[in-house]
Amino acid sequence: MVRMFPRKLIRLVFASLIVLSVLALANGATSSSVGQTDEQIRQANISTGDGKQIAPQTNNITVIATDSNTWMGNAGDGPRARAELVAFNPNGTALYYNDSHTRYWDIDPVEGTNTTVEYLYADHLNKSECGTEVCTRNGVERVNLSTGEVTDIYSRVTPGKHSTRWHDGDRINKSTYAIADIAQDRVFAVNTTTGLLEWSWEAQNDFDPKKSGGPYPEDWTHLNDIEVLDDGRLMVSLRNHDQVVFLDRKTGLEDNWTLGSDDQHNVIYEQHNPDYIPKSGGGPAVLIGDSENNRVVEYQRENDEWNQTWTWQDSQMQWPRDADRLPNGHTLITDSNGNRVLEVNQQGDVVWSVDIAFPYEAERLETGDESTNGQSASVLGLASKSPNEASTVDTDVQSGQKESIVGRSWIQIKNIVPGRYMNALMYVLPAWMGPTEVFALFALALGLLAWAAAEWHWSSRSLTIPWTIHIKRKG
Repeated sequence: MVRMFPRKLIRLVFASLIVLSVLALANGATSSSVGQTDEQIRQANISTGDGKQIAPQTNNITVIATDSNTWMGNAGDGPRARAELVAFNPNGTALYYNDSHTRYWDIDPVEGTNTTVEYLYADHLNKSECGTEVCTRNGVERVNLSTGEVTDIYSRVTPGKHSTRWHDGDRINKSTYAIADIAQDRVFAVNTTTGLLEWSWEAQNDFDPKKSGGPYPEDWTHLNDIEVLDDGRLMVSLRNHDQVVFLDRKTGLEDNWTLGSDDQHNVIYEQHNPDYIPKSGGGPAVLIGDSENNRVVEYQRENDEWNQTWTWQDSQMQWPRDADRLPNGHTLITDSNGNRVLEVNQQGDVVWSVDIAFPYEAERLETGDESTNGQSASVLGLASKSPNEASTVDTDVQSGQKESIVGRSWIQIKNIVPGRYMNALMYVLPAWMGPTEVFALFALALGLLAWAAAEWHWSSRSLTIPWTIHIKRKG
């Protein structure tokens, strides 16, 4: 005879599971260093030189631009609700903070300066400011991080919000600026003094909206990055085409240089911020935030082909959107849904990390623009690291996730669930929710459902339909 478990015992198990899940969620919400970092930056009295260390020490100023996952960036006070432009001194104290714009994107150091950068921003405008529909002001500003002086460089208003916000731009010379125009699926060069366009390339010159990319016209190319190369060419990221392309301003697309292919996701998958490493650094090579594959990847051009030479990821990495190769051979990585910016050394170990809500791009000043002064993985002899191999050096590193049972389980789940769905989940969850909190949330939901089902079963109730249906035949 099979002995049934007492109902009191089963109820005790359900209650314990729910209590433990709630405690895990509460602990995550109160102890998350992501919210603490943002709060410490806002409270720092930068004007008087608040000496409180917020980030780990490093050799140079680190500037971080953060995104926002709210419709209006100032709609809430929690992590990820507001976008921020943040700079840390080498000693880890706050040098600069600004959250006046809805979104912050690309950051570039200004040549000939030590503490001045140019950055792209987006401001969502309401119908009363735009006319008949909502719109976005996209712009470029320059700021001296030491004095806080901000100079307007160039801006334009585009209709709508999603997939109209300019993500990236780059200097061609002192008066001409190149912009990745995500709103109109084009690249253009503008004279920032006169406001006149000097050159443009439209993706439709070389790509068919019916046969490639995302939905047209809502979000066809998602053209999210541009880099001006030393030889005058432009390297451009077509995110929704899974391609990095090269443009000659006289002849257009250089098709034989294209890296990636539409829907060939094992190469790159909806990438962000590719960085070009020139021949002087062991290139041509391209270092990429391979976002939907949850990794950083590098390709070397050999015999007129692109060959993968390096990858890095750990169990926490979730939707990386920037990676810069530093002159010392380290790589500075912006892990957006991982809510952190980290630096890995040539052995693949995390040697510096700061938790910050939803970062988009990071720059280490006085190391050159992006990866300009870095060397390729091939020259450095970098070994690739997988989640099971990546480790955290035991030093003064902030919140580098060490591999654990939860971490290994998280890896297995990410191997099963497609990257874009995991990234979509982490995008909408609060910044303080990591693998442990996600498991606790699911345990809480399943526990409540199972308990409710058990109580229904024990109540000996049945589901009945108290309606009588009458069918009459006419005629």
